[in-house]
Amino acid sequence: MARIGVEQSLTNVSEALRGRGHEVVELKQESDVQGCDACVITGLDSNVMGMTDASIQGSVIEANGLTAEEVCSHVENRLG
Repeated sequence: MARIGVEQSLTNVSEALRGRGHEVVELKQESDVQGCDACVITGLDSNVMGMTDASIQGSVIEANGLTAEEVCSHVENRLG
């Protein structure tokens, strides 16, 4: 299965992804995204200054307003 980075505050999303067999990495700092196929962020503080310095080559899913199951579906759809 995929290696997914998840922001610390999204514990329900982490548990749901683990339940589907994915490896979940807690994102505490920028270097934690290394080796991740996708990342899930809250989106609450995304791009405040208008800068786009992406540290990941994979998909980034913004969880704001989505249920844990919806986030899992988005992750799996993007990973193919």
